[in-house]
Amino acid sequence: MKAFAIAVLATSLVACATTPTVHTDFDPGANFASFKTYSWAMKPQGGSPLITQRIVDGIDSRLAARGWRQTPSDGDVALAAHIVTSQRQTLDTFYTGSNMGGWGWRGGGWGGGMGMGSATTTVRTYDVGTLVVDMFDARSKQAVWRGTASATVPSSPERANAAVEAGLDKLFAGFPPGSAPAR
Repeated sequence: MKAFAIAVLATSLVACATTPTVHTDFDPGANFASFKTYSWAMKPQGGSPLITQRIVDGIDSRLAARGWRQTPSDGDVALAAHIVTSQRQTLDTFYTGSNMGGWGWRGGGWGGGMGMGSATTTVRTYDVGTLVVDMFDARSKQAVWRGTASATVPSSPERANAAVEAGLDKLFAGFPPGSAPAR
């Protein structure tokens, strides 16, 4: 039973690492059809420079797939991206034995009682990474779109790369607003 509980927990953690939580918001008055070019106002910094470059390349490729062209300056849209990492904690409790109680035959008659058992609780600390991408209309300087993707930071480079790809895919799935049905 304990092995089963550990397997379920491990599967849940892997699922969290590969399925980011994504939120997007946009200005409904912004005319996204008029935006054809973009410039980086601020690229993400911090953490691994390789992961940071993969994030920039991933955003660039997703915008290019939607017909947007990057320019060194004076794009229709100014892009700013940030990476934030925070630590979170969770309590994991595993139960052994039959301390849940129950009814049954007890020494000559039916009755209820508590069985012997134990519980072990451990505190697990983990890192959560959040990518924030903001877009501003370069002419009006007004915010037109924001997307955030958060997930548990994987420990291996392969899983980190997969998490970046999954986050960017989900982040830009309905971009530009109105281009895909809401999920």
